[in-house]
Amino acid sequence: MDLITLGRTLGFSFAAGVNLYATVAILGLAARYGWVELPPQFQMFNHEVVIGAAIVMYLIEFFADKIPYLDSLWDLIHTAIRPVGGALIAVATLGEASGPMEGLIALLGGTVAASSHLTKTSTRAVANTSPEPVSNWVLSFGEDLFVVGLAYLALQHPIAALVIASILLALIAFFAAFIIRTVRRWFTRRSAFQAT
Repeated sequence: MDLITLGRTLGFSFAAGVNLYATVAILGLAARYGWVELPPQFQMFNHEVVIGAAIVMYLIEFFADKIPYLDSLWDLIHTAIRPVGGALIAVATLGEASGPMEGLIALLGGTVAASSHLTKTSTRAVANTSPEPVSNWVLSFGEDLFVVGLAYLALQHPIAALVIASILLALIAFFAAFIIRTVRRWFTRRSAFQAT
């Protein structure tokens, strides 16, 4: 696998974890209208039904994402859907490959999509504790712009998409480890305090 393929794989998988339907719609429209020269495997997204379904689901998600608590319910439902979508997009990005390589790429794409999805979901859950709806709207519009931007980079500048996705994944891993260590210390101190 070359760096361009890896950049597209990570970029599209990360974007799919945030908004699967926008990612599939962008892939379908790019393949349909030849926005960039894509490898033949991207033609699987170039079908009226795939593009139409992705756009309809994106529009539903666009509005569901703006309503506090409905967005969290939507994200909960998509906890299984987005990582699977990210894995399928990763395998499609790879093209022809051996079975073990497809399995590894599916695992990579699913893990990347799950990471971005869980980050989005937890951020939204925190935003829902705010009494005003503006934070949800700002986050939702920001996520939409981010997905379009990352998909654009994955199409036009895959190496840039690789760099951005790698940095974001490193930040997610760092903050997850930091949160886990902080919670562990908090519980350890609390247990020690209760024991005295």
